[in-house]
Amino acid sequence: MPTRLDFSKLTLMDALDLAALIELEAKKRYTQFADAIGSRGSDDAGAVFQSMAVNENKHCEEIAERRLKLFGETPPKVRLEDIFDVEAPDFGAPRWNMSALKAYYLALSSEKKAFEFYDQALRHVSHPEVKALFEELREEEAEHVSMIEAIIARLPPSAAVDLEDEDTDPDQPHRGSMEM
Repeated sequence: MPTRLDFSKLTLMDALDLAALIELEAKKRYTQFADAIGSRGSDDAGAVFQSMAVNENKHCEEIAERRLKLFGETPPKVRLEDIFDVEAPDFGAPRWNMSALKAYYLALSSEKKAFEFYDQALRHVSHPEVKALFEELREEEAEHVSMIEAIIARLPPSAAVDLEDEDTDPDQPHRGSMEM
């Protein structure tokens, strides 16, 4: 489990804070990826990562708003340091030239990872409100999986093509390729 928390002791406030931090961690990672590889248009891997960062931020804000309504300004007990890679894509996954399709597959893997997290966590939750929240969040992650699968199904064939370095001489090997 990518967290140091004891799920059997989570309060509803803790669970909301945890869920918000999971979305925040994913947003930060997608933003790092988008910044690192850049974007050449609205249909490349960088644009996919930027879009995912926006979506993760939206989920984080929705959860934080819900938490604020229920618990006001009560300081959280759960911290970002308590979790690692719950929904965030793997650090080493992006490549400067990755296709949009590969970026979507990375996002799909992350959404599946989040679904599994909530599914596994539910086995250790006893608090009824926390259980209901985790079931709701697990269902949302399942919807995100379906949404990304639908996007992948609609992508044009060109989305599967890795980018080429515009500065590369066509007679020279591309970055990352091995000369034979």
